[in-house]
Amino acid sequence: MSTLDGVAAEFAALRPHLTAVAYRLTGSVSDAEDAVQESWLRLAALDEDKRAEIHELRAWLTTVVGRICLDRLRSATARREKYVGQWLPEPIVTPLGAPSADDPLEAAVRDEGVRMAAMIVLDKLTPEQRVAFVLHDAFAVPFDEIAEILGVTTATARQHASRGRRALDDAQPPPRAELAEQQEILDRFMTALAKGDVRAVAEVLHPDVVLIGDSDGKAKTTVQVMVGADKIIRFFLGLLRFYRPEALAGGRPLLVNGDLGIYLPPAPGGDGYRPLDAHLETFTVRDGLITAIYDQANPDKLSRLVEPGTRPRT
Repeated sequence: MSTLDGVAAEFAALRPHLTAVAYRLTGSVSDAEDAVQESWLRLAALDEDKRAEIHELRAWLTTVVGRICLDRLRSATARREKYVGQWLPEPIVTPLGAPSADDPLEAAVRDEGVRMAAMIVLDKLTPEQRVAFVLHDAFAVPFDEIAEILGVTTATARQHASRGRRALDDAQPPPRAELAEQQEILDRFMTALAKGDVRAVAEVLHPDVVLIGDSDGKAKTTVQVMVGADKIIRFFLGLLRFYRPEALAGGRPLLVNGDLGIYLPPAPGGDGYRPLDAHLETFTVRDGLITAIYDQANPDKLSRLVEPGTRPRT
């Protein structure tokens, strides 16, 4: 690595990997992109002799990104104490069809580890557990390097990863269902819901299905985690009384963290109906049933999303 142009070319090739690392660590697209960009600035700021001492650029940059993300995770823990309601990871929204080869985010969502269900489980870990587990188990970073990032001994770094691993084993999400199966289940759910057919809705919901909404008090969704098919059916059917049927039926399919989702654009109220906020619905399907529904309504986390089939804003 002698010239800065050569370094830039190597960095560009590593950007998808670094983006995947940073997103899995933070659960935030903006934080992930900022961390990757900051890693580049730190690399570019080194003089030529210092860069020449880097024998494995991928490992060096992964460590730098891990350290940056640890700082962001620790500050996010304090910020979330003031968050209204539940917190969901910022979604990675991509169009249906072949992914773009030059988009590092679209490359990231091919990995099962960034599915919304998996990211939610990661979010239950402490910052130290998350960094240790993700870097070691997902990206094969040695524990001595992780210990340096965390400022702990190698043995303690191993312990953090082990605790994170146990927590994930206890709440491991099911493998990703094929998109064709997701589409069939989702079509049945939306059709039954539009008709107000309670029995048909119940047929596609797992008895212990979970609904989690995220709005930070800036849009309407459930504030508490809702568990159980009966409660969730009543909740959704109740929405039919408040919002225009065509607004709720106007969802458009897209991919959310690699799984099929639905984007409901904002819609006006009037004639006794309430205005509808923008919503992004993500579903987890297992054995032909919906086991989880994630309702992202926080406009701050939807700011990058545009009409399905077009590119997100950057």
